[in-house]
Amino acid sequence: MLDLIIRGGEVLTTDGPVLTDVGIKDGVVAALGDNLGDAGATIDADGTWVGPGFVDLHAHLREPGQEWKEDIGSGSAAAAAGGYTAIVAMPNTDPVIDSGHLARFVSDRGKQVGIVDVIPSGCLTMRREGKTMSHIDELWEAGVRLFTDDGDTVGDAAVLRLVMEYVAQYGGVVSQHAVDPSLSRAGHMHEGAISSRLGMYAIPSEADEVVIARDLALARLTGVRYHVQHLSTAGSVALVASAKAEGLPVTAEVTPHHLMFSHADVASTDSNFKMMPPLRSEIDRDALIEGLESGIIDAVATDHAPHAALEKEVPFEDAPNGVLGLEWAASVVTTMTDLGMADFFERMSIAPARILGLADHGQRVAPGHEANLVVYQPGIEWSPAASASKSRNAPYFGRSLTGAPVATILRGVASWERA
Repeated sequence: MLDLIIRGGEVLTTDGPVLTDVGIKDGVVAALGDNLGDAGATIDADGTWVGPGFVDLHAHLREPGQEWKEDIGSGSAAAAAGGYTAIVAMPNTDPVIDSGHLARFVSDRGKQVGIVDVIPSGCLTMRREGKTMSHIDELWEAGVRLFTDDGDTVGDAAVLRLVMEYVAQYGGVVSQHAVDPSLSRAGHMHEGAISSRLGMYAIPSEADEVVIARDLALARLTGVRYHVQHLSTAGSVALVASAKAEGLPVTAEVTPHHLMFSHADVASTDSNFKMMPPLRSEIDRDALIEGLESGIIDAVATDHAPHAALEKEVPFEDAPNGVLGLEWAASVVTTMTDLGMADFFERMSIAPARILGLADHGQRVAPGHEANLVVYQPGIEWSPAASASKSRNAPYFGRSLTGAPVATILRGVASWERA
């Protein structure tokens, strides 16, 4: 007898989308087809897409050191509710993840919680100060494959070149928070008509683009796999497109909030719209959507960034950057784009797993593959009203969204099901 049958969904198989049942046994997809027999449990998947569980390249779980905002347990719960089976924890914790034993702590805590695979990232530089290379060898041995000083940009080109050369020897990924600190230090939002009307210090689009242009030159020099975090401008999309046309090993992500909102939303001065890079113009947002649909942008990554209410309920200029994203990222994608089923899973699951080199995630559904799956209903309309996160800093509550997970399956076991 099978452990679980997912019945009646449109399944993304190795032969393309097929209307079929999925039988799971001992954590593995055992069979596809009709009349699979009995099972210990079933999930009704009528009207849904069934495919590889989502993989997030960019989430802040705040543990160790800031567990009052989020911890690996609550962040994992939010991820499972969003359809994720694997997430990458950013290293800007306290202490920062710049050594192997700290990366192992994050990995071990994720295994203890056990509802999504939590994969540690590691710092590019010690203490994220941009001065001295972190313990890349230790981090690699601890399972780190993606290296970033996220939240800060490595401004010193010589330091970044050295790190790139070192990471390239391992085959790892250098992932850059591409916002020039000197152009962004005093700013709180996008430089444009809204910032002028509000009289608010602002950040030009060039803050992103000068860093990306420099880094692409260094990627060309070193041969490292280079990943651009949270694209926000049309010019950045063009730079990535040019690099890919040249054949450079470059990938890029976009966040759900940059797909859905623009600097016009900041006119409310609601601090839940404050993030870094900032929400840009409608022209930039349209370019990001087009870039995601065309495949120039490889993946959607949440940049899930929890903050306590006492931090966000202050004047806009005083609030920290960041917004929640794990529970509604997929919904934003189906709301804001015209991606079909195959491309949807490519951006949400397959590409991010490929970037990380995850063998057991991001696989099309087939017998013998590990059963890390999501059952996703693309046509349902709903509005978020609650969150599994410890924090509530999100502009999505009460907004109409299209598409939502029905169930998340990790190694054959339902880690989350919609009530």
